[in-house]
Amino acid sequence: MAVNNKRRHVSTRLSFNWKLLILFFSASLSCVVVLASLFSLHYYNNNNSSRFTRSPISRVFNGSPKIAFLFLVRRNIPLDFLWGTFFQNGAVSKFSIYVHSTPGFVFHDSTTRSHFFKARQLNNSIQVSWGESTMIQAEKLLLEAALEDPANQRFVLLSDSCVPLYNFSYVYDYVMASPRSFVDSFLDVKEGRYNPKMSPKIPREKWRKGSQWITLIRSHAEVVVDDDIIFSVFKKYCKRRPPIDSRKGKLNLKLQKQHNCIPDEHYVQTLLAMHDLEGELERRTLTYTLWNQSATKKENQWHPMTFSYADANPQRIKDMKGINHVYYETEYRTEWCHSNSTSVPCFLFARKFSQGAAMRLLSEEIIGHFEVSAMLDTPP
Repeated sequence: MAVNNKRRHVSTRLSFNWKLLILFFSASLSCVVVLASLFSLHYYNNNNSSRFTRSPISRVFNGSPKIAFLFLVRRNIPLDFLWGTFFQNGAVSKFSIYVHSTPGFVFHDSTTRSHFFKARQLNNSIQVSWGESTMIQAEKLLLEAALEDPANQRFVLLSDSCVPLYNFSYVYDYVMASPRSFVDSFLDVKEGRYNPKMSPKIPREKWRKGSQWITLIRSHAEVVVDDDIIFSVFKKYCKRRPPIDSRKGKLNLKLQKQHNCIPDEHYVQTLLAMHDLEGELERRTLTYTLWNQSATKKENQWHPMTFSYADANPQRIKDMKGINHVYYETEYRTEWCHSNSTSVPCFLFARKFSQGAAMRLLSEEIIGHFEVSAMLDTPP
């Protein structure tokens, strides 16, 4: 009888030990899963986060929304007198201004004719070269700065030769009425700009081309700023082919076999396609450009036409404003211009305009009443 009791005691203790062991292993496995999840999340955040952390509060905004006008310029803004008139006729609570200029350039009384641009330059600007990744890096810096203000809900990228075709109220209502971004984006099937080395991070079917001059809603601006992965691929594989240099002799033959890729004509379009956001776009630009039709169809010989005083005549401006669709040959697609399902003119802005052409726009009072005194003091 004592032996049986002893055996039952040993059996009970063994059973209890097994239960403890199973409980221990279960707890250990749970800890491993949790740690693995935390590591995975940490890795994802490190590889997909932006260079700064925005407060979640900035994503929720219930006040009066603003348009952030982002000027990407070489030095000063030659048409500041025209833009000054444009902004003068708008409510200051409805817009903000950011300028990316050459490093060290400051907008003050002696460098701009409009008080709207004073001290609006970025302090972390970089040296930009056309056809290089620095161009899209500068765009990202502008968007990053503008996203710091939660009131900025739309982001319009402009050059130093851009002009508005309408007054501020019309532009504001047009842009704010649409819940979509305006991004010129189409399949790039004719030109050899896609580098197979971009795959698999950028698959061929996601490669897009379009105008650099974009208008983004806030969530899309965040996608651009938060991206490091696609940008790094562009930085490595999307480069402008160097021009022929007679001093390099036979080396030119090798250089001309390189992919000729212009980053600013592909980056935002491809990035948004990679995120499956094309359904949230009006796939067209708001900025009119007339390309040099007399040039041959060699890529490096196409340049946008610069409008002179004579070119900016009332009929030419009327024709620009009367365009209501854009045809994309590579997709056999006609993009009819809409804003929030309403038929509208395609273009709000145009480039490239000389100072004389801009003065004519003002004399015609296309964007508002013009004060002649705005042109009296010409900055260097």
